Amino acid sequence: MARTMKAFVMKRIGEVGVVEKPVPEPGPNDAVIRTTTAMVCTSDTHTVAGAIGERHNLTLGHEAVGVIARLGGAVRGFKEGDRVAVNAITPCFQCTNCLRGFSSQCGGLLGGWKFANVKDGNLAEYFHVNSAQANLAPIPDGLADERAVYCTDMMSTGFMAAEHANIPIGGTVAVFAQGPVGLMATVGARMRGAGLVIAVESVPRRKDLARRFGADAVVDFTEGDPVRAVLDLTGGEGVDSAIEALGSAGSFEACVKATRPGGTISNVGYHGHGESVPVPRIEWGVGMGDKTIRTGLCPGGAERMKRLMRLLETGRVDPTPLTTHRFPFADVERAFRMMQTKEDNILKPLISFER
Repeated sequence: MARTMKAFVMKRIGEVGVVEKPVPEPGPNDAVIRTTTAMVCTSDTHTVAGAIGERHNLTLGHEAVGVIARLGGAVRGFKEGDRVAVNAITPCFQCTNCLRGFSSQCGGLLGGWKFANVKDGNLAEYFHVNSAQANLAPIPDGLADERAVYCTDMMSTGFMAAEHANIPIGGTVAVFAQGPVGLMATVGARMRGAGLVIAVESVPRRKDLARRFGADAVVDFTEGDPVRAVLDLTGGEGVDSAIEALGSAGSFEACVKATRPGGTISNVGYHGHGESVPVPRIEWGVGMGDKTIRTGLCPGGAERMKRLMRLLETGRVDPTPLTTHRFPFADVERAFRMMQTKEDNILKPLISFER
Protein backbone atom coordinates (compact mmCIF):
# COMPACT_ATOMS: atom_id res chain seq x y z
CA MET A 1 0.00 0.00 0.00
CA ALA A 2 1.28 3.46 -0.94
CA ARG A 3 2.52 5.87 1.72
CA THR A 4 1.17 8.99 0.00
CA MET A 5 -1.90 9.84 -2.05
CA LYS A 6 -3.43 12.62 -4.10
CA ALA A 7 -6.21 14.61 -2.44
CA PHE A 8 -8.42 17.48 -3.61
CA VAL A 9 -8.29 20.12 -0.89
CA MET A 10 -9.55 23.49 0.19
CA LYS A 11 -6.26 25.32 0.65
CA ARG A 12 -8.04 28.30 2.17
CA ILE A 13 -11.28 30.18 1.55
CA GLY A 14 -11.69 30.57 -2.20
CA GLU A 15 -8.71 28.37 -3.16
CA VAL A 16 -8.61 24.67 -4.03
CA GLY A 17 -6.15 22.25 -5.60
CA VAL A 18 -4.80 18.71 -5.73
CA VAL A 19 -1.99 18.03 -3.26
CA GLU A 20 0.02 15.08 -1.98
CA LYS A 21 -0.90 13.81 1.50
CA PRO A 22 0.04 10.81 3.63
CA VAL A 23 -2.35 7.87 3.37
CA PRO A 24 -4.32 7.87 6.65
CA GLU A 25 -3.84 5.20 9.29
CA PRO A 26 -6.81 3.49 10.96
CA GLY A 27 -7.22 3.33 14.72
CA PRO A 28 -8.55 0.10 16.27
CA ASN A 29 -12.18 1.06 15.57
CA ASP A 30 -11.59 2.66 12.19
CA ALA A 31 -11.05 1.80 8.54
CA VAL A 32 -9.22 3.23 5.55
CA ILE A 33 -11.02 3.00 2.22
CA ARG A 34 -9.46 3.02 -1.25
CA THR A 35 -11.80 5.27 -3.19
CA THR A 36 -13.28 3.94 -6.42
CA THR A 37 -16.13 6.38 -7.16
CA ALA A 38 -17.05 9.76 -5.72
CA MET A 39 -19.14 12.84 -6.48
CA VAL A 40 -18.71 16.56 -5.99
CA CYS A 41 -21.50 18.23 -4.01
CA THR A 42 -22.70 21.82 -4.07
CA SER A 43 -22.01 21.78 -0.33
CA ASP A 44 -18.30 21.54 -1.18
CA THR A 45 -18.57 24.82 -3.08
CA HIS A 46 -20.31 26.45 -0.08
CA THR A 47 -17.49 25.25 2.17
CA VAL A 48 -14.82 26.70 -0.12
CA ALA A 49 -16.75 29.98 -0.22
CA GLY A 50 -16.44 30.20 3.56
CA ALA A 51 -19.88 29.04 4.74
CA ILE A 52 -18.43 27.16 7.73
CA GLY A 53 -15.38 29.31 8.23
CA GLU A 54 -11.72 29.06 7.29
CA ARG A 55 -10.16 25.68 6.60
CA HIS A 56 -6.55 25.00 5.57
CA ASN A 57 -5.58 22.09 3.30
CA LEU A 58 -8.76 20.23 4.26
CA THR A 59 -9.62 17.41 1.85
CA LEU A 60 -13.05 18.04 0.35
CA GLY A 61 -15.82 15.58 -0.41
CA HIS A 62 -18.33 13.46 1.48
CA GLU A 63 -19.86 11.27 -1.24
CA ALA A 64 -17.74 8.22 -2.02
CA VAL A 65 -17.63 4.44 -2.15
CA GLY A 66 -14.67 2.12 -2.36
CA VAL A 67 -12.80 -0.92 -1.12
CA ILE A 68 -11.48 -1.52 2.39
CA ALA A 69 -7.71 -1.07 2.27
CA ARG A 70 -6.92 -1.19 6.01
CA LEU A 71 -9.09 -2.27 8.91
CA GLY A 72 -8.76 -1.56 12.62
CA GLY A 73 -8.26 -4.61 14.82
CA ALA A 74 -11.51 -4.11 16.76
CA VAL A 75 -13.76 -3.97 13.67
CA ARG A 76 -15.73 -7.18 13.11
CA GLY A 77 -17.72 -8.50 10.17
CA PHE A 78 -15.57 -6.93 7.44
CA LYS A 79 -12.31 -7.76 5.71
CA GLU A 80 -9.84 -5.95 3.54
CA GLY A 81 -11.02 -5.97 -0.08
CA ASP A 82 -14.73 -5.63 0.75
CA ARG A 83 -16.66 -3.10 -1.35
CA VAL A 84 -18.35 -0.61 0.97
CA ALA A 85 -20.38 2.57 0.98
CA VAL A 86 -20.00 5.20 3.68
CA ASN A 87 -22.62 7.84 4.38
CA ALA A 88 -21.69 11.52 4.29
CA ILE A 89 -22.54 11.57 8.01
CA THR A 90 -20.46 9.29 10.25
CA PRO A 91 -21.73 9.40 13.85
CA CYS A 92 -20.04 7.69 16.78
CA PHE A 93 -23.37 6.17 17.98
CA GLN A 94 -22.14 6.49 21.57
CA CYS A 95 -22.45 10.15 22.59
CA THR A 96 -25.48 11.73 24.26
CA ASN A 97 -26.98 13.10 21.03
CA CYS A 98 -26.55 9.74 19.29
CA LEU A 99 -28.16 7.91 22.20
CA ARG A 100 -31.02 10.44 22.20
CA GLY A 101 -31.78 9.53 18.58
CA PHE A 102 -30.10 12.52 16.91
CA SER A 103 -27.00 10.84 15.53
CA SER A 104 -26.52 13.45 12.80
CA GLN A 105 -25.80 15.92 15.60
CA CYS A 106 -23.17 13.58 17.07
CA GLY A 107 -21.22 15.36 19.79
CA GLY A 108 -22.84 18.74 19.08
CA LEU A 109 -24.58 20.82 16.42
CA LEU A 110 -23.90 19.26 12.96
CA GLY A 111 -21.28 17.06 14.65
CA GLY A 112 -22.10 13.95 12.63
CA TRP A 113 -20.85 15.81 9.56
CA LYS A 114 -17.16 15.04 9.85
CA PHE A 115 -15.95 14.62 6.24
CA ALA A 116 -14.68 17.96 4.89
CA ASN A 117 -15.78 19.73 8.03
CA VAL A 118 -13.74 18.58 11.04
CA LYS A 119 -11.65 15.93 9.27
CA ASP A 120 -10.41 15.20 5.76
CA GLY A 121 -13.11 14.25 3.28
CA ASN A 122 -13.10 11.58 0.60
CA LEU A 123 -12.22 13.34 -2.66
CA ALA A 124 -8.90 11.55 -2.33
CA GLU A 125 -7.37 8.23 -3.32
CA TYR A 126 -7.90 6.97 0.24
CA PHE A 127 -10.09 8.16 3.11
CA HIS A 128 -10.44 7.43 6.81
CA VAL A 129 -13.70 6.23 8.40
CA ASN A 130 -14.31 6.63 12.13
CA SER A 131 -16.49 4.14 14.07
CA ALA A 132 -16.23 1.76 11.14
CA GLN A 133 -18.38 -0.99 12.66
CA ALA A 134 -21.39 1.34 12.55
CA ASN A 135 -20.56 3.31 9.41
CA LEU A 136 -19.42 0.76 6.79
CA ALA A 137 -22.17 -0.74 4.63
CA PRO A 138 -21.38 -3.65 2.26
CA ILE A 139 -22.32 -2.96 -1.36
CA PRO A 140 -24.31 -5.88 -2.80
CA ASP A 141 -22.53 -7.76 -5.58
CA GLY A 142 -25.00 -6.75 -8.29
CA LEU A 143 -24.97 -3.05 -7.44
CA ALA A 144 -22.58 -0.82 -9.41
CA ASP A 145 -20.52 1.79 -7.57
CA GLU A 146 -22.01 4.60 -9.64
CA ARG A 147 -25.45 3.72 -8.28
CA ALA A 148 -24.41 2.96 -4.70
CA VAL A 149 -22.64 6.31 -4.35
CA TYR A 150 -26.02 8.08 -4.52
CA CYS A 151 -26.96 6.54 -1.18
CA THR A 152 -24.17 8.40 0.58
CA ASP A 153 -25.89 11.79 0.44
CA MET A 154 -28.38 12.65 -2.31
CA MET A 155 -30.83 9.84 -1.59
CA SER A 156 -30.33 9.91 2.17
CA THR A 157 -30.74 13.68 2.37
CA GLY A 158 -33.61 14.01 -0.10
CA PHE A 159 -35.54 11.16 1.48
CA MET A 160 -34.96 12.64 4.94
CA ALA A 161 -36.67 15.81 3.73
CA ALA A 162 -39.74 13.76 2.84
CA GLU A 163 -39.55 11.75 6.07
CA HIS A 164 -39.44 14.94 8.14
CA ALA A 165 -42.29 16.51 6.16
CA ASN A 166 -44.97 14.44 7.92
CA ILE A 167 -46.74 13.70 4.63
CA PRO A 168 -50.22 12.21 5.11
CA ILE A 169 -51.26 9.41 2.76
CA GLY A 170 -52.82 11.16 -0.23
CA GLY A 171 -51.60 14.53 1.04
CA THR A 172 -50.21 17.48 -0.89
CA VAL A 173 -46.51 18.38 -1.06
CA ALA A 174 -44.56 21.24 -2.65
CA VAL A 175 -40.83 20.75 -3.18
CA PHE A 176 -39.05 24.06 -3.71
CA ALA A 177 -36.00 23.58 -6.00
CA GLN A 178 -35.22 20.54 -8.10
CA GLY A 179 -31.50 20.16 -7.75
CA PRO A 180 -30.22 16.68 -6.88
CA VAL A 181 -31.51 16.79 -3.29
CA GLY A 182 -34.82 18.35 -4.33
CA LEU A 183 -35.32 15.70 -7.00
CA MET A 184 -34.70 12.96 -4.46
CA ALA A 185 -37.15 14.72 -2.12
CA THR A 186 -39.69 14.56 -4.95
CA VAL A 187 -39.08 10.82 -5.24
CA GLY A 188 -39.31 10.49 -1.46
CA ALA A 189 -42.59 12.42 -1.28
CA ARG A 190 -44.20 10.06 -3.79
CA MET A 191 -42.82 7.02 -1.93
CA ARG A 192 -44.21 8.37 1.36
CA GLY A 193 -47.72 8.38 -0.12
CA ALA A 194 -48.29 11.93 -1.32
CA GLY A 195 -51.32 12.28 -3.58
CA LEU A 196 -50.15 15.50 -5.21
CA VAL A 197 -46.49 16.45 -5.59
CA ILE A 198 -45.77 19.97 -6.84
CA ALA A 199 -42.22 20.78 -7.93
CA VAL A 200 -41.06 24.41 -8.02
CA GLU A 201 -38.28 24.91 -10.56
CA SER A 202 -37.35 27.06 -13.57
CA VAL A 203 -34.49 25.20 -15.30
CA PRO A 204 -35.93 23.16 -18.21
CA ARG A 205 -33.77 20.07 -17.67
CA ARG A 206 -34.63 20.00 -13.97
CA LYS A 207 -38.31 20.50 -14.71
CA ASP A 208 -38.21 17.47 -17.01
CA LEU A 209 -36.44 15.39 -14.36
CA ALA A 210 -38.98 16.48 -11.75
CA ARG A 211 -41.76 15.03 -13.88
CA ARG A 212 -39.70 11.90 -14.52
CA PHE A 213 -39.18 11.43 -10.78
CA GLY A 214 -42.85 11.77 -9.94
CA ALA A 215 -43.97 15.41 -9.79
CA ASP A 216 -47.63 15.80 -10.75
CA ALA A 217 -47.25 19.51 -11.48
CA VAL A 218 -44.30 21.81 -12.04
CA VAL A 219 -44.43 25.48 -11.12
CA ASP A 220 -41.96 27.82 -12.81
CA PHE A 221 -41.25 30.66 -10.38
CA THR A 222 -40.00 32.89 -13.21
CA GLU A 223 -43.48 32.91 -14.70
CA GLY A 224 -45.34 34.17 -11.64
CA ASP A 225 -45.66 33.97 -7.87
CA PRO A 226 -44.98 30.32 -6.94
CA VAL A 227 -46.97 30.62 -3.69
CA ARG A 228 -50.02 31.78 -5.63
CA ALA A 229 -49.56 28.89 -8.07
CA VAL A 230 -49.31 26.34 -5.23
CA LEU A 231 -52.44 27.77 -3.60
CA ASP A 232 -54.29 27.58 -6.92
CA LEU A 233 -53.28 23.92 -7.35
CA THR A 234 -54.59 23.10 -3.86
CA GLY A 235 -57.92 24.93 -4.08
CA GLY A 236 -56.60 27.84 -2.05
CA GLU A 237 -55.78 25.68 0.98
CA GLY A 238 -52.03 25.33 0.70
CA VAL A 239 -50.03 22.11 0.97
CA ASP A 240 -49.82 19.69 3.85
CA SER A 241 -46.04 19.68 3.51
CA ALA A 242 -43.51 22.02 1.94
CA ILE A 243 -39.89 21.03 1.40
CA GLU A 244 -37.15 23.66 1.11
CA ALA A 245 -34.31 22.12 -0.89
CA LEU A 246 -32.37 25.18 -2.04
CA GLY A 247 -31.02 26.97 1.02
CA SER A 248 -32.55 30.32 0.07
CA ALA A 249 -34.30 32.77 2.37
CA GLY A 250 -36.81 33.47 -0.39
CA SER A 251 -37.73 29.84 -0.95
CA PHE A 252 -37.95 29.19 2.80
CA GLU A 253 -40.36 32.12 3.12
CA ALA A 254 -42.39 30.73 0.22
CA CYS A 255 -42.58 27.34 1.96
CA VAL A 256 -44.10 28.92 5.07
CA LYS A 257 -46.59 30.89 2.99
CA ALA A 258 -47.61 27.88 0.90
CA THR A 259 -48.22 25.53 3.85
CA ARG A 260 -51.70 25.17 5.29
CA PRO A 261 -52.43 25.33 9.06
CA GLY A 262 -51.33 22.08 10.69
CA GLY A 263 -48.78 21.48 7.96
CA THR A 264 -45.03 20.96 8.09
CA ILE A 265 -42.16 22.89 6.54
CA SER A 266 -39.21 20.52 6.09
CA ASN A 267 -35.95 22.38 5.52
CA VAL A 268 -33.12 20.43 3.93
CA GLY A 269 -31.44 23.30 2.06
CA TYR A 270 -27.97 24.46 3.07
CA HIS A 271 -28.34 28.13 4.08
CA GLY A 272 -24.77 29.18 3.41
CA HIS A 273 -25.22 32.96 3.53
CA GLY A 274 -26.56 35.60 5.90
CA GLU A 275 -26.99 35.80 9.66
CA SER A 276 -30.62 34.67 9.86
CA VAL A 277 -33.46 33.12 7.88
CA PRO A 278 -36.68 35.19 8.03
CA VAL A 279 -40.06 33.67 8.84
CA PRO A 280 -43.03 35.58 7.32
CA ARG A 281 -44.92 36.77 10.39
CA ILE A 282 -48.50 36.91 9.09
CA GLU A 283 -48.41 33.61 7.19
CA TRP A 284 -46.82 32.02 10.26
CA GLY A 285 -49.99 33.00 12.08
CA VAL A 286 -48.01 35.59 14.06
CA GLY A 287 -46.38 32.60 15.72
CA MET A 288 -49.61 30.68 16.31
CA GLY A 289 -50.48 29.18 12.93
CA ASP A 290 -49.97 25.51 13.86
CA LYS A 291 -47.20 25.25 11.29
CA THR A 292 -44.25 23.02 12.20
CA ILE A 293 -40.75 23.87 10.95
CA ARG A 294 -38.53 20.80 10.89
CA THR A 295 -34.83 20.80 10.07
CA GLY A 296 -32.38 17.97 9.73
CA LEU A 297 -29.00 16.75 8.57
CA CYS A 298 -28.62 13.70 6.34
CA PRO A 299 -28.96 10.54 8.50
CA GLY A 300 -25.86 8.36 8.56
CA GLY A 301 -24.86 4.89 9.62
CA ALA A 302 -24.77 1.45 8.06
CA GLU A 303 -28.44 0.60 8.63
CA ARG A 304 -29.56 3.69 6.72
CA MET A 305 -27.21 2.79 3.87
CA LYS A 306 -28.42 -0.81 3.70
CA ARG A 307 -32.02 0.32 3.40
CA LEU A 308 -31.23 2.80 0.66
CA MET A 309 -29.23 0.23 -1.31
CA ARG A 310 -32.17 -2.16 -0.99
CA LEU A 311 -34.29 0.41 -2.86
CA LEU A 312 -31.72 0.39 -5.65
CA GLU A 313 -31.54 -3.40 -5.76
CA THR A 314 -35.32 -3.77 -6.06
CA GLY A 315 -35.64 -1.04 -8.68
CA ARG A 316 -37.78 1.23 -6.51
CA VAL A 317 -35.44 4.14 -7.31
CA ASP A 318 -32.94 4.88 -10.07
CA PRO A 319 -31.03 8.09 -9.26
CA THR A 320 -28.52 7.75 -12.11
CA PRO A 321 -30.30 10.25 -14.42
CA LEU A 322 -28.80 12.85 -12.05
CA THR A 323 -25.32 11.96 -13.36
CA THR A 324 -24.86 14.59 -16.03
CA HIS A 325 -21.06 14.59 -16.25
CA ARG A 326 -18.20 12.13 -15.69
CA PHE A 327 -14.58 12.92 -14.89
CA PRO A 328 -11.41 11.05 -13.96
CA PHE A 329 -9.98 12.12 -10.62
CA ALA A 330 -7.27 13.98 -12.53
CA ASP A 331 -9.99 16.43 -13.64
CA VAL A 332 -11.68 16.84 -10.26
CA GLU A 333 -10.92 20.57 -10.09
CA ARG A 334 -12.75 21.11 -13.38
CA ALA A 335 -15.75 19.22 -11.99
CA PHE A 336 -15.65 21.41 -8.89
CA ARG A 337 -15.52 24.62 -10.92
CA MET A 338 -18.50 23.49 -12.97
CA MET A 339 -20.45 22.86 -9.78
CA GLN A 340 -19.60 26.39 -8.66
CA THR A 341 -20.96 27.96 -11.85
CA LYS A 342 -23.51 25.27 -12.80
CA GLU A 343 -21.95 25.34 -16.26
CA ASP A 344 -23.54 23.16 -18.93
CA ASN A 345 -26.57 22.49 -16.66
CA ILE A 346 -24.47 20.21 -14.48
CA LEU A 347 -26.34 18.31 -11.78
CA LYS A 348 -23.98 15.66 -10.40
CA PRO A 349 -20.45 14.98 -11.67
CA LEU A 350 -19.24 11.42 -11.15
CA ILE A 351 -15.54 11.11 -10.32
CA SER A 352 -13.78 7.83 -11.23
CA PHE A 353 -10.54 6.74 -9.57
CA GLU A 354 -8.98 4.62 -12.30
CA ARG A 355 -5.83 2.67 -11.48
